[in-house]
Amino acid sequence: MNLKSILSRPLAKQPVEVGVVDWLRDLDDAVEKSKESGKPIFALFQEVPGCSGCKQFGKDVLSNRVVVDGIEEAFVPLLIHNNTPGRDAQVLKAFGEPAWNFQVVRFLDANTNDIIPRKDRVWETGPLVERMIETLTKAGRPIPEYLRIIEQENSERLQLAHFAQPCFWVGEMELGQVEGVVATQAAFMGGHEVTSVWFDPREVSLLDLSRQGQQRNVASVVFTDAAGIAELDGSGVPARPIDDGSHRVAPKSDQKRQLRGVTGLGSLSISQITKVNSFMRRNRDRAGHYLPPSQRDLLARR
Repeated sequence: MNLKSILSRPLAKQPVEVGVVDWLRDLDDAVEKSKESGKPIFALFQEVPGCSGCKQFGKDVLSNRVVVDGIEEAFVPLLIHNNTPGRDAQVLKAFGEPAWNFQVVRFLDANTNDIIPRKDRVWETGPLVERMIETLTKAGRPIPEYLRIIEQENSERLQLAHFAQPCFWVGEMELGQVEGVVATQAAFMGGHEVTSVWFDPREVSLLDLSRQGQQRNVASVVFTDAAGIAELDGSGVPARPIDDGSHRVAPKSDQKRQLRGVTGLGSLSISQITKVNSFMRRNRDRAGHYLPPSQRDLLARR
């Protein structure tokens, strides 16, 4: 299930290949800031001007609000042109990077050592964010919640189940609060109002998710696949096969009801909307953790 969404800022007045990140352009400056802050260096080696692939990376990945805020908040951003003479060429040679190459991101400590191994061809949002999280973990640095959910959103591990309850407005709010739940949708199935839930099984099992749903009175029946039915067998959680024939997505007016009256959400990803919807009424500070700094003012718009 691909939950990828487009999140972009208006492009800043800098080459399209480097997106809208506020880059440093000198390695020594980046090292000094890394020593002062303890933040790793996010070093982009990029062809400027570049090919269509380089431009696409700048437009799609380095102009994604979540990625940009994550780079600027958790890292020291450094840009090195890989096709420019002078200081850029010297740095390129020192790191053994080829000239006129596709973009490469390396994550460096304050001694300019790689924190995680260099990897080529990381050109999409999900894999890049995954490496950002891996770097922050290894460096012992805090990981913004908004980066975690974007990594999950782009994961191929996600599983789907449908939870029957008296009211899917409540179902989206309650189930969305569970760690490991990435996205929710209000729907109908088998004569029930249901919340469709995409979840990461590495973070929460179907059995644990179902039991938490029962405790919250939003899992009277769980519609799942054959493997899910087997997992729930003997648990006391009523499980039925997914009934695609009766499945119907609820109207837009019934989706993410806790966010009614909040404007400007069109730039958020489905996982961000899910989490903000879940915590908006009970813990607005927690809801804000799922938004990057540039988007947190949205919570005041209601």
